[in-house]
Amino acid sequence: MNKSIKYSVTAVILGLSLAGCSNKIISMNDNHQVNDLRDLDHDGVIEAREHCSNTILGSSVDNDGCGSKSEFIVRQDLHINFINDSATIAPQYQGQIAQLADFMKKYPVSKVTIEGHSSKVGGYDYNMTLSQRRANNVASDLESHFGIAANRIKAVGYGYTHLLDNGTTELAHQKNRRIVAAVSGLDQKIDYKWTIYTKN
Repeated sequence: MNKSIKYSVTAVILGLSLAGCSNKIISMNDNHQVNDLRDLDHDGVIEAREHCSNTILGSSVDNDGCGSKSEFIVRQDLHINFINDSATIAPQYQGQIAQLADFMKKYPVSKVTIEGHSSKVGGYDYNMTLSQRRANNVASDLESHFGIAANRIKAVGYGYTHLLDNGTTELAHQKNRRIVAAVSGLDQKIDYKWTIYTKN
C-alpha cells in the first residue's frame, strides 16, 4: 500500500512539474535586421555585400556582385606621308584620320601615339622639329576636327632616327617622311553564366 502511495505521489509531482514547464512564458527581444538581405539587381548577391549595383543580368559575378570581364588589346595603325620640307597633311589622308577617330570613339579608353618621322635630308635638329610639327598637326586634327580629347593623344617627333629605308633615292626619302599612329587600349567583354539552356 505504501508503495502504491509513493508511486502516486511521484506521478502527481512529475505531472505538476511538466504542466508547469508547458505553461512557462519565454520572453524574446526584438532583433533588428542590420544587413540588407535584398538582391535588387538579381545577380545572387545580397545588397550588404554588393559592390557593383548595375550588373548585367545573366553575367557571371564574383562574391562582391561584380561582373566578370575579359580584357584584350585592340590596335590600329595609320600611315601618312608628306612632301619634302612640309608638315601639311594632304587631303587624301583625311579619310585615314577619320577612321582613326572613329576607332578611338569605339574604344573610349584607348590612347594614341602619333609618331612624326622625316627623311635624312638636312640637319638633325631641323628634322627633329619638322617631324614634331607633322605629329602635332595630326594630333591637332584629331582633337579639333574629330573631338578626340587631348589627354588621349601623344605626339612625338623622331626626325630621321627611325628610317624605314636607308637609301638615298627620292623614293626612300618619300617612305621616310611619314606619320605612324599606333592606338591601343583595353576593351572589356562581359562573361556570362553558363546554364543548361546556353547554346554556345
